[in-house]
Amino acid sequence: MAEYKIPRIVLAAPQSSSGKTTVVTGIMAALNNKSLQVQPFKIGPDYIDPSYHTLAAGRPGHNLDTWLVSNEKISDLFIAAGRDADIAVIEGVMGLYDGGRNGVSSTAELAKSLKAPVVMVINCRAMGESAAALALGFKMYDRDVNFAGTILNCLGSSTHEAMIREAMMKLGIPVLGAVRRDEKMQMPERHLGLTPAGEKDTAGKITYIAEKISTQIDLPALLEIARSAPPLTAEQNDIFPCRSEVPKVKIAVARDKAFSFYYAAGLDVLRRLGAEIEFFSPLADRKIPDCDALILGGGFPELFVKELSANLSMLKSLRQAADNDMPVYAECGGYMYLMNNIVDFAGKIWKMAGVIPAEAVMQRKLQTVGYVTAQALSDNSLVRRGETIRGHEFHFSVQKTPADTAAFPWAFIFTKNRTNSRYKAGYSKKNIIASYLHLHFLGTMEAAKRFVQKAYEYKVKNK
Repeated sequence: MAEYKIPRIVLAAPQSSSGKTTVVTGIMAALNNKSLQVQPFKIGPDYIDPSYHTLAAGRPGHNLDTWLVSNEKISDLFIAAGRDADIAVIEGVMGLYDGGRNGVSSTAELAKSLKAPVVMVINCRAMGESAAALALGFKMYDRDVNFAGTILNCLGSSTHEAMIREAMMKLGIPVLGAVRRDEKMQMPERHLGLTPAGEKDTAGKITYIAEKISTQIDLPALLEIARSAPPLTAEQNDIFPCRSEVPKVKIAVARDKAFSFYYAAGLDVLRRLGAEIEFFSPLADRKIPDCDALILGGGFPELFVKELSANLSMLKSLRQAADNDMPVYAECGGYMYLMNNIVDFAGKIWKMAGVIPAEAVMQRKLQTVGYVTAQALSDNSLVRRGETIRGHEFHFSVQKTPADTAAFPWAFIFTKNRTNSRYKAGYSKKNIIASYLHLHFLGTMEAAKRFVQKAYEYKVKNK
């Protein structure tokens, strides 16, 4: 059993929309500017916040989600990614005690599991001494959480700051920073939340935020708190103990502004199982690369329908790959891209790959969000019939299938974690498996092995 001393800190909030991501990104960039090695983490399944973390810290960010990945592997991932860092900065999800059913993958749960001190970012807009009462309530709610202090966000004036600081002082709650309201610090947003960092020139925005944060937050105090975290123990320092005998295959992975939702550790699992990953752009490239399997991840195809629909040679190459029985795995945005059409927010129809006989129709309101269990209705390239995998849904579109829905080759029965509601979902035919489900291959390693094996079988068959 080895010990690892990893300075670490969790930045939490009472609720969503507290400005947490802006503050966390600024802290990461400010520490990075001081030549510190900063390892970013994000609690929960979100893909977008880590894109900002990666730019700010100069190191790939990782998600920590105990629904998608087991507690043991989460700890191994944390140690493997953070053991050479000067500090690990962990951004929480929603409110400190919020998560899935029974608090699964909540910020508090992860903080306790990783024995990490927690600093709460409080949006103090339209709030005075009540901010101190709020902080006290969160501190007292679970004494097992190491509540180390607060950062006051969205302050209106020095008087506003002094009022809340004094109230916090009376309760013995440290104030580690006081951030003034500044419209220039706001991150760009759209219907799924923040705009992914790769779509905008965000370097200047992050530089500005870091400059403001470095003068308004006590970075040395944060470092001291992070260094107070006790050592973590692990039986091994390799989070990928599985080794496959499958010879090397090449998996093409769609990655550009339309498709950017991937877990870095999940792709690493595929690599360690014998896959060479080659990225390509459905927006810019004329065809898919020469490969043995194809992955189309989530993202925002609905915002790039014109470009995707116009790239006829790429759409043709996708159809040819599917017709040739190449293993194809698609998640959410990739699932939509494989359908006949995407109907945009204005109701305009855009032709897509035509691999799946359905269309994705964008809605103004979020259609579903949350953790699900997926049970396979037939053998597919990920799992066998009856087997289950865990995943996450988050989408604004609805799937419209032909009138004869009974004949549609549904892939899964989804069961929502919160409500236990059940419904058919996804598409499974031959070597194509696609749905709105987001998976993490570190948590579904057997599915990753099966997909790589299918790629190898395709490679041998088409030599």
